[in-house]
Amino acid sequence: MPVLTDVASGVPRAVSLEQEQLYPIREVARLTGVNPVTLRAWERRYGLIVPMRTESGHRLYSLTDIERVRSILGWVERGVAVSKIGRILAKTQPFQALSHIIPNNLVEADYAQWQQQVLAAVNGFDDIRLEQVYGQIFTSYALPVVFQDILMPVWKQLLQRQGQFGGTSEWLFLDGFLRSRVVQRLLLRRDKQPRRVVICAPVGHCRELELLVAALFLSAGQIAVRVLNIGQPFDELAVMCERGKPLALVLFSNHAPVPELPRRLNRLAMSLECRLLLAGDASDLAQESLAGTSVGCLGNEGEVMSQRLKQFLAGSLDT
Repeated sequence: MPVLTDVASGVPRAVSLEQEQLYPIREVARLTGVNPVTLRAWERRYGLIVPMRTESGHRLYSLTDIERVRSILGWVERGVAVSKIGRILAKTQPFQALSHIIPNNLVEADYAQWQQQVLAAVNGFDDIRLEQVYGQIFTSYALPVVFQDILMPVWKQLLQRQGQFGGTSEWLFLDGFLRSRVVQRLLLRRDKQPRRVVICAPVGHCRELELLVAALFLSAGQIAVRVLNIGQPFDELAVMCERGKPLALVLFSNHAPVPELPRRLNRLAMSLECRLLLAGDASDLAQESLAGTSVGCLGNEGEVMSQRLKQFLAGSLDT
């Protein structure tokens, strides 16, 4: 049994290569399309990946590392600077980040156990079992944790594997299941809560489920959230708000903000009688460029988004 070393801690440990499914750097490069030089740079300069090492110093990557490489590549292709990706991944993939360095973390271990049950149900296309697991997770964790730390990471993992045979069917199965459950929760809350906020996403800036989950995070307390269909024309948002009279309009985006975004948002804000807020990964990335404007940033984490929305509506949080 070969001896491997955690790069960050320098602690050696014996492990079966077959059990751990570890891959050399040349194989990771083949699987992801990212060349070895870039992989090493992401590790050395930014600490985005932390592979194991053999006694002779050769890097070995787990399946979790490979999924992380694919996530990094996706953000790079969307125009996000590599230096900013670590902060995004720490929020969107908390269960994956350095999971093999801290194996004794009981919380992450419990997340992983539930994720394996979800994956097993999805793999068997077993909607009855998936419904059971879904309900059981809610008995252990609050809603933000259920979606942000357990379900959505599995959804993203399957999304990245659509190129594999059967991968698209598995992702569609889970995506359809989760969308229907989130919509049910949103409708239930909207019927009971009088204060209304509207949320929408520019075309191509997120998947429908990501928008729905963001709406669910925001629909806490006395706030009801209405979700506009993806494809809603940006230039007609002012008309929608004029007629619907919401308390706030939330734009949700997981894309890197383009240079003209602050100007477009400011122009939209001037045409609205309600607050204009930005949420999702773009919110964190655009926060500095929007400082001093009337556009508020909600962030991309469930509890933070909900708290900031309440503060903006109460007038206790300024932009």
